Amino acid sequence: MNRKGSNSVQVRRYNERVVLEALQRLGAASKADLARSTQLTPQAVADIVDALADVGLVEHRGRRTGQIGQPSVLYGPAPDGAYSIGLHIGRRALDAVLVDFAGVVRRFESSEYDYPDPNSVGRLAASYVDTLTASLPPAQRERIIGVGVAIPYFLGGWANELEFPASVARAWRSLDLRKHLLAETGQPLRFENDASAAATAELVYGRGREYKNWIYLSINTFIGGGLIVNGNLEVGPHGNSAAYGPYPVSASRLASVPPPARPFEILLHRASVYVLMNHLRTNGIAINRANDLEALGEGAEPFLTEWIEDAADALAQAIIGSIAVIDVEAIVIDAILPRALLERTVARVQKCFDDLLPDGLVEPEIVMGTIGRQAAAIGGAILPLYAMFAPDSGMLVKSAAEKKTSLIFSGS
Repeated sequence: MNRKGSNSVQVRRYNERVVLEALQRLGAASKADLARSTQLTPQAVADIVDALADVGLVEHRGRRTGQIGQPSVLYGPAPDGAYSIGLHIGRRALDAVLVDFAGVVRRFESSEYDYPDPNSVGRLAASYVDTLTASLPPAQRERIIGVGVAIPYFLGGWANELEFPASVARAWRSLDLRKHLLAETGQPLRFENDASAAATAELVYGRGREYKNWIYLSINTFIGGGLIVNGNLEVGPHGNSAAYGPYPVSASRLASVPPPARPFEILLHRASVYVLMNHLRTNGIAINRANDLEALGEGAEPFLTEWIEDAADALAQAIIGSIAVIDVEAIVIDAILPRALLERTVARVQKCFDDLLPDGLVEPEIVMGTIGRQAAAIGGAILPLYAMFAPDSGMLVKSAAEKKTSLIFSGS
């Protein structure tokens, strides 16, 4: 009897997580919607929704009208039900977000640096966790469930491209960032590659509500990506799927890009923000940070257009190579670029893709991402939320965590 009672409680807890996951995905839904989505009985869903509302994880969201019969009561995740902190430790900046249970960013903090000195970055990350925690009233701080850290693989690598001191790579190999942050914050920690984290944010709060199978491309300091199959981020046995940086493409046509050392160029050397910044500086445009792109005027042309055309050509090649291997519905492209500049880039990718597409392939939709610069930090914040509340803590990211950790903290 004890064993039977234990199983009953476990099933109930699992079903509660199934309902919460459906609400996160749907945004707002009636009990009937949830019963259809979860394949649970209407009575079971009704009991679970009422119980979750009693503990503050679910709230009323008004009524749906305009249909036959009585208006349906809508429910959604209660914003104050739980909070999570996301950190994006990048090659040029550290972003931090406080995200509530409804997926709304309550606070955003950011600092830029010339290169990611690990000791300075560790102190800055811990201070942002303190700042974001203190931004909540004392009673709500207890509802912070953890910190998710989005960080590039080989953070100290690619030093030649970014002119990092050689000491940076060595320092990252010796720093135990997990141990440091755990000691400084006392919060449970989750780590993920930054491009995978950005894809997770798009999966949960963006285009993932429209498509089940798609490729995510993130134009950041370097370019990264994510592969979504049947609604899951598939990162592979080494955690390195959709590693678009080393993807082979033809040589750049930009005079600011050195000739490739191999018979081919890699996508990182064509469709990355650092390439754009170097191209602008080479042509006399004074710019130091990606944030400065927003304020560039007419004087930045035609150099912006030159980079867009070169990057789009390379991206189209990478997309065609990818869809020859895996059939997807869409290609989602997001970036730390200003939205107007990203819109121009995506439009040019579509044109290049149409010009290059060979027979025998099914054309996916090519669309902009919806989140932008904060995507990696928001994706980091999602990790603790899904670890605590999803039916399967690994349902979003299918990976080999022990192998990925060594990649994240490797300097080369």
